[in-house]
Amino acid sequence: MASLKELKGRIKSVKSTQKITKAKQMVAAAKLRRAQEAAEAARPYAERLNAVMASLADKVGDSASAPRLLAGTGSDQRHLLVVVNTDKGLCGGLNSNIVKEALRKARALVENGKTVEFYLVGKKGRAPIRRSGVAEISDHFDTSTVRNPGFEEAEAIADELLEMFEAGKFDVAHLVYPIFKSALAQDPTVQQLIPVPPPEASDVAKGGATSGDAVVEYEPGEEEILEALLPRYVRTQLFGALLELAASEQGASMTAMDNATRNAGDLIKDLNKQYNRSRQAAITTELIEIIAGAEAL
Repeated sequence: MASLKELKGRIKSVKSTQKITKAKQMVAAAKLRRAQEAAEAARPYAERLNAVMASLADKVGDSASAPRLLAGTGSDQRHLLVVVNTDKGLCGGLNSNIVKEALRKARALVENGKTVEFYLVGKKGRAPIRRSGVAEISDHFDTSTVRNPGFEEAEAIADELLEMFEAGKFDVAHLVYPIFKSALAQDPTVQQLIPVPPPEASDVAKGGATSGDAVVEYEPGEEEILEALLPRYVRTQLFGALLELAASEQGASMTAMDNATRNAGDLIKDLNKQYNRSRQAAITTELIEIIAGAEAL
């Protein structure tokens, strides 16, 4: 049984931990609102860009003049999974859920006879993916030196991926990142990034018409506009993924720290009960010894 001094030390230690988790919870809550607003503000732009891209891609179709970023390499044997993780921990199961989704996709591709490699953004996904042995890590992008990764980092990642694609290092790239829904829910998703996926009927309708039956005509031409918009599309998708990750990280961190603070409070109550019982037992033992000594005299 622990001594009174040991119990006092444990209570003091848990209280110090509780103060830290409470402070981190408040910091995450303060950052969450701005991160959530940034992620939600970027979604309409990305949706509209997707609609315009779908309309242009539908007009170009499978013509020989279609850009390589749209038409692809003609093969889908080599796949690259771009996994977006955080650089810091203490955010619950966010990173592990992203890694699980990435490994699930990688295993499915390997079972179909495809070659898979990982391109990692953020530190927290490297160790578990390396230990899994499912596929090799071809490269990674370090965001730990940046306080809040933004469009510059997304542009640098996109440029590197586009260079790899032009060099023939992969045929298809998939983006794995979390979508922020609330502080309690951040859903990992897999989205094809390169080549740009074929348009859906709803996207074509949004991008091809303005009002009534009016159809948008593009100048100088669909192929020229696509050449300029396709790299921007890749950068926009990566930027959106970084914004969603930032909001997801703060939401998951706030929830995890709230749970940790509550657990610390419960532990302090249990330790206080144990301390009071031990103290009462020690007092009772001393009284018994005093009374027994007095009676012996």
